Amino acid sequence: MPAQTIAERLAVADRPTFSFEYFPPADDAATQQLIGTVDALSPLRPDWVSVTYGATGAARYKTFSAVGAIRGQTAARTMGHLTVAGQSRDEVRRAIESYARLGVTQILALRGDPPGGGAFERHPGGLGNATELVRLIASMGEFSIGVAAFPDGHPDGDLDLDARILLDKQEAGAEFAVTQLFFDADAYFSLVERFRALGGTMPIVAGIMPVTVPSQIERFASLSGSRMPAAFEAELRAVADDKQRFRQVGIDLVTRLCDQVLRGGAPGLQFFTLNRSTATAEILGRLRAMP
Repeated sequence: MPAQTIAERLAVADRPTFSFEYFPPADDAATQQLIGTVDALSPLRPDWVSVTYGATGAARYKTFSAVGAIRGQTAARTMGHLTVAGQSRDEVRRAIESYARLGVTQILALRGDPPGGGAFERHPGGLGNATELVRLIASMGEFSIGVAAFPDGHPDGDLDLDARILLDKQEAGAEFAVTQLFFDADAYFSLVERFRALGGTMPIVAGIMPVTVPSQIERFASLSGSRMPAAFEAELRAVADDKQRFRQVGIDLVTRLCDQVLRGGAPGLQFFTLNRSTATAEILGRLRAMP
């Protein structure tokens, strides 16, 4: 009997899903850290794990290597990310074939950003957006396809346009979405409401980033295109001079955020682990102890 896909697991409403995102290691030390993190988090029984996609040729090779290593470490479903930025259609097709050879049939389809930063420009022989990528993946085999969603809005669009594009992705063949990181539960609920109002039906998993060090406050703002809610940020800044206290407050706030979105109907949470295990394990342990 074929293994249950991520979309099929999300359709089972007995409990929310929990999943972990890793990124490809840059060197041998980072590889050992990644393997240690996967090993440490495996007892938490993730519903799936995912691996981000490298922006350059060398980094893409590391993605496939990491996927192979992770599949050898855990029995969890493994999802590979795929972007179109800086690649021809043939390169993207070869990446899809590489995932298939690794036995990976779950792919998160993303437009991605140029390796050197700046505005996105379509490769002369490439794809223009994630919707086109979803169609290509769907045409190449029996893949379960996920896509990104943006509670705080995509930097290149607006909230209503984001919802329409998300619907386009669903109609192209996407079966579920995972949001970018956010810190305001209402932003997540508003995204879901806009999408449902247009007729969107696929589940939208909430993307969660543990907050453990003060430098993350500014860094997250630049990554996600929006700042933390004022009250959320104020609680963190009040303890920014005490590393241990900051970590504790950060975990408290993120646990509260997770509880809010789950109580509001989120089908699951995906933790952006940064290839570390302790904060994710602590938050998930608290959530599983809640009613």
